[in-house]
Amino acid sequence: METAATYRGTVYPWQCDHVGHMNIMWYVGKFDEANWNLFARIGLTPSYLRASGRGMAGVQQNISYRRELFAGDIVEVTSTLLEIREKSIRFVHEMRNAETGEIAATCEITAVHLDREAHRSMPFDDMIRRTAAKQLAFPDPIGA
Repeated sequence: METAATYRGTVYPWQCDHVGHMNIMWYVGKFDEANWNLFARIGLTPSYLRASGRGMAGVQQNISYRRELFAGDIVEVTSTLLEIREKSIRFVHEMRNAETGEIAATCEITAVHLDREAHRSMPFDDMIRRTAAKQLAFPDPIGA
């Protein structure tokens, strides 16, 4: 699967810290927005989550900061699905300065599908697993 843009935006002055670059809380926020666009592509849309009483919860997130972003920089995040399991999904985001193409940060996340009322992990519906399996960076010939 090719990586696909899941977020596009700009760094605003109020997102910058005392050193002048975008503060880490905003990297996390932009990655979070990318999450929801990626989820929607595999069927985990807001409508599905509301109607089914399901949700997604991040259980692990590893961020690597590589280049600073400054006020006015245009940002693009691309996302790649790495793994889909019975109840969890693993993916990576790559944040770039859209003008220079330089990688500013990467973020690998593992998230769990859950029942919002019971607060327990739940298996993904078959349709979601099949859709996600088709979009894996490295397709699993057994699970696909």
